[in-house]
Amino acid sequence: MNTDALDALTSALPPASWSLDPDEIAPHARDWRGRFQGSAPLLLKPASTAEVARILDICHARRIAVLPQGGNTGLVGGSTPLGEVVISMKRMNAVRAVDPANDSLTCEAGAILETVQTAAQAAGRLFPLSLGAQGSAMIGGLISTNAGGVHVLRYGMMRELVLGLEAVLPGGQLLSDLAGLRKDNTGYDLKQLFIGAEGTLGVVTAATLKLFARPASTCVAIAAVADPAGAVDLLSLVKESTGGAVCAFELMPRIGLDLVVAHVPGARHPLAGEPDWCVLIEVTSGEPDRAAVLMERALEAAFERGLVSDAVIAQSQAQAAEFWRLRESIPEGEKAHGKAAKHDVSVPVSRMAAFMGEAAALAESALDDALVIAFGHVGDGNVHFNIARRAPGGGEEFLARAAPVTAQLYDLVDRHHGSISAEHGIGTIKQAEFLQRKPAEAGLMRAIKGVLDPHSIMNPRVLLG
Repeated sequence: MNTDALDALTSALPPASWSLDPDEIAPHARDWRGRFQGSAPLLLKPASTAEVARILDICHARRIAVLPQGGNTGLVGGSTPLGEVVISMKRMNAVRAVDPANDSLTCEAGAILETVQTAAQAAGRLFPLSLGAQGSAMIGGLISTNAGGVHVLRYGMMRELVLGLEAVLPGGQLLSDLAGLRKDNTGYDLKQLFIGAEGTLGVVTAATLKLFARPASTCVAIAAVADPAGAVDLLSLVKESTGGAVCAFELMPRIGLDLVVAHVPGARHPLAGEPDWCVLIEVTSGEPDRAAVLMERALEAAFERGLVSDAVIAQSQAQAAEFWRLRESIPEGEKAHGKAAKHDVSVPVSRMAAFMGEAAALAESALDDALVIAFGHVGDGNVHFNIARRAPGGGEEFLARAAPVTAQLYDLVDRHHGSISAEHGIGTIKQAEFLQRKPAEAGLMRAIKGVLDPHSIMNPRVLLG
């Protein structure tokens, strides 16, 4: 980045909106897991949509590559700069408005997910997106990566939770529609272009999000099932028995829970006998105490049909949180065990059990020391299919040996009509596989990007490359 370009950007913004300090830039130049390390010549910290427009106008005119960044909690390398100017949205963090009558909330892109959840709760409403990084993930990044989380079964991905969007295009043009309409049949739904685009088309600066009535009662249980096929059958039964009141249905293998118990202080197995497979079920209701009744009825039917061999229902909010902590700590336990080849994939729910069985056989035949750790969201077919070394302490050498298995695993995903990226995005990690497997889609995306970002300044190494 030459001196003239640097001067143009810094002189167009107030001093608080930019930094050349290496210590301030450093956290923005590496990912939170420590897997990617990059560099950035300049950190921009706009405080308003007008400042974002000013930045992109200058960068477009001078062909300066930029990388929009939210909470930097991504998992696929899409938010780590390699020489691009970083546009951090952390100062644009206001909740602009909450409209309970419209069941909507408007906030800026830098608003933390947990802050949005709290603002919705204060208005007697629910913003249902929930994931492990909700204390640091920002709304703009969650929109740009079309985040999923644990409640997709009931409420959908981020794509389904956005009613309106404000975004700045390369060149500084503003696209703004924050009205929060549920019906607006006036041509293309342009906001959808930016949801899941990973910052390659423009900078999301604000959004109007969909809120829901808060449930009057919630019940969480953990149940032992024979295998993933049994989990899928149980999901169908619980949905039918509760009238579709299931919010979450998470599959947990014994090996995953073993690692949590071994490495996470205070964790313990929830069921006697430590079964090979468990599911965590969350049911909600609009009536007080009704969720527990629905859960008990569903589990009773499951026992009668032989789908469940043991179960425990949380008797308090604290115990429900303990159950959820077990599920959410599986990645932490896995990390403590050693490095793993990670695969965030999805298949139709009806094919989930078959896929998991075939994928495990593939991994174990290719690597004689493979430890398969497969868990995830049964309700939406999302499997986090990870392969670690059986002995603790696996590192880069194991990842190198496991690398060829990834392509074979993705071939299996294709055969099951699935996706190689369920909720984490493409970033840089999956770019080659994506371009190879979806050339027609990639061609259309390039055409769209060519219109909106003709100089390819927006996150140019990510998604399409």
